[in-house]
Amino acid sequence: MEAYDELLRWAQDRGVEIHGIAPREIPGKGVGMVATKPLKANERLLHVPTSALRSLETIRPKVKKALPADTRVHALLAADLALDKPTTKKYAPWNAIVPSAADLATALPLAWSSPVLHNYLPPPARALLRAQQAKFARDWAAVSAAFPALAPDAFRHAWLLTNTRTFYHETARTARLPHDDRMVLQPVADLFNHAADGGCEVAFTPASFAITADRAYAEGEEVLICYGRHSNDFLLVEYGFVLEQNRWDEVGLDEAVLPELGEEEKRLLEEKGFLGGYVLDAKAVCYRTLVALRLLCVPRAEWERLVAEGEDGGEKVQAKVDRLLLRILCKYRRTVEGTIKELEGLEDGEPCQREILRVRWQQIRALIDQTIERLEY
Repeated sequence: MEAYDELLRWAQDRGVEIHGIAPREIPGKGVGMVATKPLKANERLLHVPTSALRSLETIRPKVKKALPADTRVHALLAADLALDKPTTKKYAPWNAIVPSAADLATALPLAWSSPVLHNYLPPPARALLRAQQAKFARDWAAVSAAFPALAPDAFRHAWLLTNTRTFYHETARTARLPHDDRMVLQPVADLFNHAADGGCEVAFTPASFAITADRAYAEGEEVLICYGRHSNDFLLVEYGFVLEQNRWDEVGLDEAVLPELGEEEKRLLEEKGFLGGYVLDAKAVCYRTLVALRLLCVPRAEWERLVAEGEDGGEKVQAKVDRLLLRILCKYRRTVEGTIKELEGLEDGEPCQREILRVRWQQIRALIDQTIERLEY
């Protein structure tokens, strides 16, 4: 952990204040922040002045000038990182502790060496990956044109570091930018791991960032923050992990529901703004799914009235919808089972990559089973 101790000294020299926490090895999770003493709720743990951030303002002028004016901040930060020498004194302690290119290539689907595994991502995760691939391709096109000697693997490493380690930060200048461009890199703060329910309050002003405990922590306990209310599909694509317990997790149902619809039914749903985006979570099936299934259970005129008035049609209609949903979920569960079995016999990619996909599909199966159990009760 000597490199992390050096990082803390480097950060404190730049005005970062650290209280009662330190980076430690976390079994099964790499490095995280741990309480070095009993912590109280509302105790400030970390204070990072804006001057210690890596942001739009810290990008070297030669990098900014070489790139088009409309280049996104993500690409600018990544280019600045990729073109920086790892031993540059200004950021050497931070460069020494960030994940290597090999680490990220193992964890993040965008960098997986076997594209075959992409086909085994759940459909919502595949859609997220396609969007991520498009963003990366756009950014690489701009950066490679400006810096043709830059290796694509070096830029991808920097791009993924930026994608996984930035925090939202709004200033008078960045407020004029698109929401996704209000990002900064925060040495030390980026060592906190994620929990669905958090464990700290993260707040910012134009002058600084602060992380404050929102509950008591025992000495030696890992201190966590929440990266956002994200499903495990999102966490897998964006960060390379899934949570065992995630209250925000959900299952995409487009693959199960859309094949049940005819072209006219799809046209009607699209006209009303209810085509696709079907999900279930641990508590319920989403309203969009119920609207689509009602179309298969009642005459069109009645369905249009129910949509216009925001009603469910009463117990008889709901009973029909529940029976249809049960049939669809049982059918989809068989598809999920087949995917899990295929993964167990697959040899493409690395074992840990196949394993996280298997675990993800098992989580999906468990959420489907919960809903089936409620419907059968």
